[in-house]
Amino acid sequence: MSNSKMYIDFHVIQTVPPSCVNRDDTGSPKTAVYGGVRRARVSSQSWKRAMREMFRENFDESELGVRTKRIVGLVQSEILKINPEKSDDDALKLAKKVINAAEVKTKDAEAKALFFMSAKQAENLARLALSGQFGKKEAQEALKEGTGVDIALFGRMVAKPVSLSSDASAQVAHAISTHRVDNEYDYFTAVDDMAPEDNAGAGMIGTIEYNSSTLYRYATVAGHSLFEELSKSSEATAKAVKEFARAFITSMPTGKQNTFANRTLPDGVVVSIRADQPINLVGAFEMPIAAKEAGYSKESMVRLISYAEKTYGDYFGEPLHAWVISESLSSLGEAVALPKLLEDLEAKVSAMLSIPQ
Repeated sequence: MSNSKMYIDFHVIQTVPPSCVNRDDTGSPKTAVYGGVRRARVSSQSWKRAMREMFRENFDESELGVRTKRIVGLVQSEILKINPEKSDDDALKLAKKVINAAEVKTKDAEAKALFFMSAKQAENLARLALSGQFGKKEAQEALKEGTGVDIALFGRMVAKPVSLSSDASAQVAHAISTHRVDNEYDYFTAVDDMAPEDNAGAGMIGTIEYNSSTLYRYATVAGHSLFEELSKSSEATAKAVKEFARAFITSMPTGKQNTFANRTLPDGVVVSIRADQPINLVGAFEMPIAAKEAGYSKESMVRLISYAEKTYGDYFGEPLHAWVISESLSSLGEAVALPKLLEDLEAKVSAMLSIPQ
C-alpha cells in the first residue's frame, strides 16, 4: 500500500416508523437536542451491537472476537482442544496463569471487567500456556496478535494494562432525526384468556413510549489503519470494509422489535472514499426540516446533496470514488443497487491497498 490514507465514509437517510429502537434508563426512546430542537437519537453503541451480530452471519467465528468476562473459559477450551489429555482443572489453572501473566485481572475464573478477545488470541494464549515458557511480555504479545475483524474495527479499551488497548479503525456517529421529534405513548391492555365471561376488566394495563423519525446516520472506516490491524492483508481489509458496509446499511438494533416490527431499510445511501479526512455531513440538518405532506425523506436527501456539494467545494473537493443507492442522490456518486455497491467497494479498496509503496 502507498503511504496515502484511505477513509471510507457512509451516509444513510433512513425512515423508521413508530418504534423504540434504543431506550434510556427510564425506558424512553433516546433523544438529543441539535439545532435547538429535540431529535430522535439512536446511540452508536446500539447500532454497533447490531452490526457485530450481523458479522456473525458473514464471517467465520475464527475471524471474530467475543466481548465477555469469561475469557478464562475461552482459553481453557482452547487448551483442551490442543491437548485433550489435560484435565479440566489443569486446563483451568493454566488458562488463569497465562491470563494473569498478561496482567489481566481475574476473580473466580472470570475477568474483573468485560474483555474483547478474538478466537485467535485465545488460541495464542492456550499454546503459550502449554509451552510453559512465558512471562508478561510473551502473554501480552499473544493478546495483541491475531486481532479479530470486529476488534480491529471497533477497538478494545482496557483500563489495566493500557498496553492491551487498541484503537478503533471505524467510527460510528449517533444517528439523529433530520427534524424535530416529540415522543408519544401507546396505551395498551391485555385480556386474560382464562378469565370468566362475566369479567370485563383487563388482565394487564401499560404504556410504551415511542416515536417515528427520518434519521441521518454516519460512519467512517480508516482503511489504512484497518490494513495495519489485519496484518497488512489487502484481501482481509477489503472484505472487512465490505461487510462493515453491508452491516451498517442493513442492520437494525433490536430494541422493541417484537412490539413495533420496525425493520426498515435506508431511503438513500452514499458511500465515498477520501484520501484527506472523513467528513460527517450532519450539518445539513442543523436547521431541522419542517413537516410537510411529502414527509421528511425526500427533503432530507435534497439537503444532504446541497450540503455535501457546498462542503466539498469549500474545503477538500470531491471524493476519489463514490456510490449511491437511490437515483435521488445520483449527483453524489454512481447509482447502484446494494450488491453492486458491495462488490465495487471491495474491489476498489483491495486495488488501492495493493498499490506498491
